[in-house]
Amino acid sequence: MKGAAGNAAIPLASVVALLVLWEVLVRGLAIPEYVLPAPSSIWRGTLAAGPSVLHQTAATLVTILLGFGASIAVSLPLALLIASSRVVATAIYPLLVLTQSVPKVALAPILLVALGAGELPRVIVTFLVAFFPLVVSSVTGLLSTPPELLEMARACRASRWQELLRIRLPFAIPFVLAGMKVAIALCVVGAVVAEFVGADSGLGYLIQTSMAFFKVPLAFGAMLILAALGIALFQLVEWFERLAFPWADRDTQAGQNR
Repeated sequence: MKGAAGNAAIPLASVVALLVLWEVLVRGLAIPEYVLPAPSSIWRGTLAAGPSVLHQTAATLVTILLGFGASIAVSLPLALLIASSRVVATAIYPLLVLTQSVPKVALAPILLVALGAGELPRVIVTFLVAFFPLVVSSVTGLLSTPPELLEMARACRASRWQELLRIRLPFAIPFVLAGMKVAIALCVVGAVVAEFVGADSGLGYLIQTSMAFFKVPLAFGAMLILAALGIALFQLVEWFERLAFPWADRDTQAGQNR
């Protein structure tokens, strides 16, 4: 607990120092609020719209979690399929790259017209942003299994799927978790991009409406909430890693120390 408190104290102190410096510079240089509001002004503006901010934050969080869950549900089976066959990998990888080559800002209006202004288009955009790095990291882990483990499995007459599920998949867990950390951060970006294009709720929608009515402190408050949300979700994935796969976390730390 002392180690965790020490690890949390350093970044917290850095954030506090940054906010104090921000406040001093804005007041000292007399920067107009519509250009760069001070943290105290952001706090007052966000607090004044408290119920609305909570509602918009909850809407964005639902989109993020649905997109993240969909990316996991699709990426892991797809990674197993790619790792199981070179032919399948050759056929699928170009399609995966194609999905990432299309700008999501350009795709979101098309989904909005095709599916309507509901939750589904936003979830699809969030999913498309997040699932590619998760697939790539999972496939990398599945294909990085030491050859001697695979030879041992074949010597024991393991089938291809037994080799994937019992040898390759456990070895790939650290890679999968690393991909999940990247994916959850990208889900925040994807959700906001989708809300910018067409939405009637969410923090992206709040930023747009706030800037339209020159409520700059509220827009900055929404951006800071998005940043805090991304950090909290990233830490939640790390907590899940330590709780469910402590050996994977130790392997990751050992690799970083080397």
